[in-house]
Amino acid sequence: MKQRPRIYYSERQKALMWERWRKGETIHQIAKLFDRGHSSVQRILAEASGIEPRRRHRAPQALTLAEREEISRCLVARWSIRAIAARLARTPSTISRELQRNGGSLRVLISPSTRRPD
Repeated sequence: MKQRPRIYYSERQKALMWERWRKGETIHQIAKLFDRGHSSVQRILAEASGIEPRRRHRAPQALTLAEREEISRCLVARWSIRAIAARLARTPSTISRELQRNGGSLRVLISPSTRRPD
């Protein structure tokens, strides 16, 4: 038996599905809107038990990509954790946890993106 390819929906399409579901449309009506089978829509709705999941967002205290890059640059320049924290207006423990989470300062210095090819 031939297996059908899995259907992926964009976040915009999923939002439209949930909006239509809230309005009371059936799975078959929603599927017809996307010109797909009802089982693909049912899979999206069933993953959350028919209740629209909250939108994901980063906590305001989470480090930004720019801050992570700055930490990396400061480590290359051999700055201390306290000096980096002062520069970013963060606590030293935040910087320390970030380094531990990513394998320590040596790993940040020798990440795959900064290694030279052999």
